[in-house]
Amino acid sequence: MQVDVLLGLQWGDEGKGKIVDVLCPQYDLIARFQGGPNAGHTLEFDNKKFVLNTIPSGIFHTKTLNLIGNGVVIDPIILKRELDNLKAAGFDPVGAGKLVLARKAHLILPTHQLLDAASESKMGDGKIGSTLKGIGPTYMDKTGRNGLRVGDTTLPDFKERYEKLKEKHLNILSHYGEVPDFKEREEAFLAAIEFIKSIPHVDSEHLVNQYLKEGKKVLAEGAQGTLLDIDFGSYPFVTSSNTTTAGACTGLGIAPNKIGGVLGIFKAYCTRVGGGPFPTELDNEVGEKLRQLGHEFGATTGRARRTGWIDIPALKYAIMLNGVTELVMMKADVLDTFETIYACTHYKHDGEVIDYMPYDINSIKPEPILEEIEGWNQDLTGIRTKEEIPTALANYIAYLEKALEVPIKYLSVGPDRTQTIILK
Repeated sequence: MQVDVLLGLQWGDEGKGKIVDVLCPQYDLIARFQGGPNAGHTLEFDNKKFVLNTIPSGIFHTKTLNLIGNGVVIDPIILKRELDNLKAAGFDPVGAGKLVLARKAHLILPTHQLLDAASESKMGDGKIGSTLKGIGPTYMDKTGRNGLRVGDTTLPDFKERYEKLKEKHLNILSHYGEVPDFKEREEAFLAAIEFIKSIPHVDSEHLVNQYLKEGKKVLAEGAQGTLLDIDFGSYPFVTSSNTTTAGACTGLGIAPNKIGGVLGIFKAYCTRVGGGPFPTELDNEVGEKLRQLGHEFGATTGRARRTGWIDIPALKYAIMLNGVTELVMMKADVLDTFETIYACTHYKHDGEVIDYMPYDINSIKPEPILEEIEGWNQDLTGIRTKEEIPTALANYIAYLEKALEVPIKYLSVGPDRTQTIILK
């Protein structure tokens, strides 16, 4: 058996959580492999809506185990709040034994959040657009070999380790000015540490590989999107982890030859949160229409997302990096009322026409070359079969498949899990 990977091909917010939820009955294990609680995976079913920040999106299926892998950074306060909210809604994954934590996953401390806010504030107009969840500083401590991990919480000297790292952070913060009071959050953090001790801790690399050895099916769930990858995204306007298929290997402890199918998710248009390049951005009334119709506001932060037309060069780049074998097109219904839509096929960049994302995309902003496409002018939210798809939408799907050279297997026409059509 091999691990299938599901990830975003744009700048995040593509709808990964919904598709994991839809596919979950096919899998025995759903494993988050990177990112932190800046992710907001939204799931809707039975007239209920849930937003998951850290917990894998298979949590509502009773027969599936969910793993928060070693590549994830965990805020114990947020994780406890998520689980408390689920329990209040009638779901208790801890009590049901359906959630496990990787011992090697790193912890977000209250002082990591203070460092995040202080660093972002000092950058002024050049700020990254951080969610201020402390994720960047936590990954910095991880690579700097100073971090605390889930497995450390059960060691007799955990409190001493915590105090040592906190003191380091306070020394750094003193250079930014007065350190805000965080006593209340620290108390909540230490209480949440006690709580997460009740969740089984596992060596994720052994767990995942044992599942494969036993012939069980595993789906690796990514957060954010390919164009936010720390190595291959629009640096420095990126997240702090590897959001690509390669991140599933290091974020779960699986060998590259254990990767099976790669399901790439993209919107029928494009969005981005925070700063950084966005070649097809529509900073006008059309962009605002997309924002309102698509409810393009962050599931975690509530921030308005930037909107624009679909970007084919960027998608081809993401498909190449990830080895995508199948595609999922999300939010086609958001374009229902557009008589004409557009797709970016190339960029004008530094006097040339190119079909790839340039290295200096931050300093020399490429101009998108747009191709006009007929809209379908039809409400898609009620259709459930591929036979009901209007001709203009079928043409758009065929157009994208030809340009991207990968089949589109699933089409989403609304937020509910039932509003998903199998095309292939």
